[in-house]
Amino acid sequence: MVTFSITLGPSSFTTSRPPMNTLLIIDMQNAWLNNPAQPCFDSAGVVGRINHAASHIRAQGGKVIFVQHSDADAGIGSAPWQVIPALEQAATDSTVQKLAGDSFAATDLAAQLAASATTTLYISGFATEFCIDTAVRAAASRGLHVVVLSDAHTTADRPHLAAPAIIAHHNWVWSGLPVPADSSLTVCTTAEAFPA
Repeated sequence: MVTFSITLGPSSFTTSRPPMNTLLIIDMQNAWLNNPAQPCFDSAGVVGRINHAASHIRAQGGKVIFVQHSDADAGIGSAPWQVIPALEQAATDSTVQKLAGDSFAATDLAAQLAASATTTLYISGFATEFCIDTAVRAAASRGLHVVVLSDAHTTADRPHLAAPAIIAHHNWVWSGLPVPADSSLTVCTTAEAFPA
């Protein structure tokens, strides 16, 4: 077994464990996914693909982390704050509670990734142009191999742009986004990342 060091922001973590794959599932909560006034694009399909990815990660001994956002519409512990029931959760999964768009800001996400020796971080969830985009950029600046599951993140139509166009635009941007030399950023479908 090889000993290696991971640097996450200002701290580093040395381990003799093998590299870990982690799936981040961001803000897939009742407040936003079960909102008939602002339906999310292909939500059932996205949920199915996230469940598929999570099942593969768990079967490989990887880690699944649910990120839950809290604000005036989704207070911690309230029904709107809960993860949607259609997403499968396991006892081995962990959670991160956040109050801002950045899943790393004022949370223990970086510490969880360091403790598990995560080297590859798969990103999925809601909303493409807000918390997903922020997580992609933040993770790619922390020495991680970031993989965006291009068909496992979603958003709703906005006044200026329809949801499918927002998703396509961000997948395109991430595909060409320059990242630090010690990181990498890949955009691929769930089936490409986790073949059936």
